Amino acid sequence: MDRHLEAFLEMLAAERGAARNTLKAYRADLQAAEAALGQTLVRADAAGLRAYLASLRTLSPRSVARKCSALRHFYKFLLRDRVREDDPTESLDAPLPAKSLPRLLSEQEIDSLLAATATLPGRQAFVARAALEMLYATGLRASELVALPRAALSGDRPMLMVRGKGGRERLVPLSHAALAAASALHAAGKPQRWLFPGRTENRPLTRQALFALLRRVALAAGLPPEKISPHVLRHAFASHMLARGADLRSLQVLLGHADISTTQIYTHLQTEHLSRLVQTHHPLASAGVPDPLAGRLEPAQLLPVTAVKP
Repeated sequence: MDRHLEAFLEMLAAERGAARNTLKAYRADLQAAEAALGQTLVRADAAGLRAYLASLRTLSPRSVARKCSALRHFYKFLLRDRVREDDPTESLDAPLPAKSLPRLLSEQEIDSLLAATATLPGRQAFVARAALEMLYATGLRASELVALPRAALSGDRPMLMVRGKGGRERLVPLSHAALAAASALHAAGKPQRWLFPGRTENRPLTRQALFALLRRVALAAGLPPEKISPHVLRHAFASHMLARGADLRSLQVLLGHADISTTQIYTHLQTEHLSRLVQTHHPLASAGVPDPLAGRLEPAQLLPVTAVKP
């Protein structure tokens, strides 16, 4: 890949604080596009890019949209640096990925997961309990949890300093139950550098090991293991907080979202939940309730909803 891609990736890292996985994804998407086009992206035109995106029809709309987004950002960078005088992605139409709402765990299911940690053997029980308590109490991402140093809880502080995406730091309150679970984990093993140490000394627990541990807890709790993950617990934290009166701006800070529009997905979750609540429990929402006015008005006499003024 030419020097322009390297400069683009350096810009993302330096100016926008892009995470390593983000940079890796951008590199892979742009290199794949260049290989398919058979020429450097600097020289590609709109027709070639359109044909390339059309060749991706076997992929999911979300994957195609991601690749199109990488191209758009790259060409905006080239335009800004005057490497090109035009943006060939302006006329591209990428499929809009369907918004998938996360599965929402109930508070009872969270209780079942926490209780099930006691059934795990040996030190696994302490690790699982501390991980679950902290994920649900803070809304941390999996990568943020396993990267916590042991010193993050020194002195029984009720706040955690978390380094999130792009190296952004934020303070997150810690519940008494999570603090107690972390303390019990410390007492169950020898001192380590990491709050959640891995199998190899001086290395943290891997994300893969954390996922596997949560799946074992889910099986013990009688819940579908494929539906339990750190991400699902993060959603449970935010959704349950919102249901109990938290505001979106506070949730944005706690979750470490750079844009509040990302946090607003939880308003959709609450809307769906309230709608189901009304349909299930309202006395007039059940099927079979007779309409006392049925047959008394002709269709022509019925006013459209838009014509009714308050």
